[in-house]
Amino acid sequence: MLLLVPSDPLRPNRPDEHFAAEAVAARAAGVAVGLVDHDLLVRGEAGRAVVKVPAGGDAVYRGWMVRGERYAEFVEALGRKGVSMRTSAEQYRRAHELPGWYGGLAAVTPESVWTAGFGREGFDRARERSGAGPVVLRDYVKSMKHYWHEAAFIPEAGDGEAAWAVARRFVELRGDEAVGGFVLRRFERFTSAEVRTWWVDGRCALVGPHPDTPDDVVEPDLGGVADLVRESGLPFVAVDLVRRDDGRWRVVELGDGQVSDRPTGVGAEALIGVLLSAG
Repeated sequence: MLLLVPSDPLRPNRPDEHFAAEAVAARAAGVAVGLVDHDLLVRGEAGRAVVKVPAGGDAVYRGWMVRGERYAEFVEALGRKGVSMRTSAEQYRRAHELPGWYGGLAAVTPESVWTAGFGREGFDRARERSGAGPVVLRDYVKSMKHYWHEAAFIPEAGDGEAAWAVARRFVELRGDEAVGGFVLRRFERFTSAEVRTWWVDGRCALVGPHPDTPDDVVEPDLGGVADLVRESGLPFVAVDLVRRDDGRWRVVELGDGQVSDRPTGVGAEALIGVLLSAG
């Protein structure tokens, strides 16, 4: 296995500090580490971004989020060096963007509708499809939950002007990082902290806290989601779960494991061990 991590912007021959522990753990386990220039990658210069990646190998990325189209360029540039990514461009996009994974998990995640783009007309059509009641707003990859009342929570989807005010603020805050379009998710009441689970080839290999609540350790019931995650055919994903007020465990998010943050309560060695367990 070859582990790819972002390089430090100020010290380009070293891993970015956020991923340095994983690089150290990988090398201790006998895994080669390659450095990727994230700034060049997101600017569309994938060929230059992977100059320091050694040729050949079966690679896994652990780094910052990139758009689906940039990841596809990343895979292509690495392929020219004989490096094969475990997660294809199609698989990355399907895991990274909600419209890609929602269908397979619809039974265990809040009801959702989405738009193509961030215009008012499409937003209003989505509101009508969603129906009356409270919803949570996000785009294809991220919410603004830390701005809950101004850019995430819509108390009544039927109130067009108030809902659009939240949507407009969401776009202002996300700016150029907004991806795909609006997603309106039916609001559900939860009674536990979120749990981040890590899945390799459809098998849950690691359970830990969510990065936002690293001290809250909760043991989830995976019975309702295990088969659905396995059937997705995605090689490496993180699935965030939370218990609803009726006791059922719900999927808050599925994301590509390569760009899902590792909570402080999960050791770098544990995550590298998960990646080495593939196959």
